[in-house]
Amino acid sequence: MSAPSLDFDRPVPAGGYAWWYLDGLSDDGRHGITLIAFLGSVFSPYYASARRQSALADPLAHCAVNVALYGAGAGCWAMTERSARTVQRDATRLAIGPSHLAWDGQALTVVVDEVTAPWPSRLRGTVKLTPHAWAGQRHPLDDAARHHWQPLAPCAHIEVNFQQPGLRWSGEGYLDSNQGDRALENDFQRWHWSRASLAAGRETAVLYDVTPRHGSRAPLALRFGRDGQVSPFAPPPLATLPDSRWRVQRQTRSDAQAAAQVLQTLEDGPFYARSVVASHVLGQPVQAVHESLCLDRFSARWVQALLPFRMPRRA
Repeated sequence: MSAPSLDFDRPVPAGGYAWWYLDGLSDDGRHGITLIAFLGSVFSPYYASARRQSALADPLAHCAVNVALYGAGAGCWAMTERSARTVQRDATRLAIGPSHLAWDGQALTVVVDEVTAPWPSRLRGTVKLTPHAWAGQRHPLDDAARHHWQPLAPCAHIEVNFQQPGLRWSGEGYLDSNQGDRALENDFQRWHWSRASLAAGRETAVLYDVTPRHGSRAPLALRFGRDGQVSPFAPPPLATLPDSRWRVQRQTRSDAQAAAQVLQTLEDGPFYARSVVASHVLGQPVQAVHESLCLDRFSARWVQALLPFRMPRRA
């Protein structure tokens, strides 16, 4: 399989952002990981403050690698914001502080060296994601095309090997990227996103529902195969899920007459919830990695005051 670079050196406009997101669930269902590398950390209280002062805020002054491990005895969170002087990048390699991502044309390897928050401990390990197939087409999320989502490797194999904490597993993985010309909260009220494996891991279905501040936007529903085939499908009906403990509204889509439920809440914050959800898509029962984001809540000053406890900054 040939694939282009991950474009870690792509231009990021003033006030804008780019991020690379990967996740994975272990084959035995006991462990999970999400990892996001941010250029212009969209959920940073420091970047939000800088944008309030100037629309020309420098995104590279606000970068971070966010790592979250899930599972019995392995729950960890790290997201330390760093300045431009700690960032090194070219088309295939991105270093933010002591952590870095490297793409060799066949696999993405992430070397993690972070400190957890709010209780500090070392988080050290390696994550390797090998795509089964490559996607790469960018999809606008708003009518003005200021924000784009780019599924890169929706079907992938992931290997997780951490020394601190001691943890090793493998399973199904996923990789995508987002980029935008300005703050998310300028153009969206909220969104709900999920990805689920189909046909015993041979396909992945992605559902993306956004609520723009102005107008409306049709949901995205795409099916990705290990053979590289990509096809849209009719989005299933909306299904309401219970609010998170922080009262973040959650919803997904599930085939008519099929119930959806939250199996596990992985992250529960004042503006964001990540969950494992059971639903029914394309006639198949699935377990999906699911996220709900409320940008009105993110913009609230009381939420901004809380965030530094989970997102410290080091120059």
